[in-house]
Amino acid sequence: MEETPQNFTVRAVGIRYGMIYGVIGIVYFLIFTLAELDMQSGIGRWGTSLIALVIVFLAHKFYKDNGDGYMNYGQGIGIGFWMGLVASVLSSVFTYIYVKFIDESFIQAIRDKAIEDMQAKGQSDDQIEMAMKFVNMFTTPEAILGVGLFFGILILVVISLIISIFTQKPRPEAI
Repeated sequence: MEETPQNFTVRAVGIRYGMIYGVIGIVYFLIFTLAELDMQSGIGRWGTSLIALVIVFLAHKFYKDNGDGYMNYGQGIGIGFWMGLVASVLSSVFTYIYVKFIDESFIQAIRDKAIEDMQAKGQSDDQIEMAMKFVNMFTTPEAILGVGLFFGILILVVISLIISIFTQKPRPEAI
């Protein structure tokens, strides 16, 4: 007996792969944090984007393989939006809980690193003091939550815009 493909909606696939990416993001964060590695340079900086590229590609492939074999450009972007929403909520809420209740020194370490970086660039004490007002404003647990939500969605939508160019397979027009 031949099985018919199970149709998954854009939202269902986006939620499924968003949960996968969110969990991977949490594990990635914990590995770098517990190993005291810098997430702002090298593999720490580009690793999450590389993982996102792969997972968006896999989500698009899953959608086509478990549907009718087609996916238009908009559906690819929609999958990325739902992925971004779910993954951002999971990882941002986890990060909020981590920096607010588990490791309160995490934020101070970010602020100290910012001062080090500005001193290394030769900025004056007045420039550092002025810049630190902004750094302090954006390094509260609440700000980290909000920024994580916003940029998590934005980055996955942008990645989906790019990946969908290559993974889309529009339905042929009826003649």
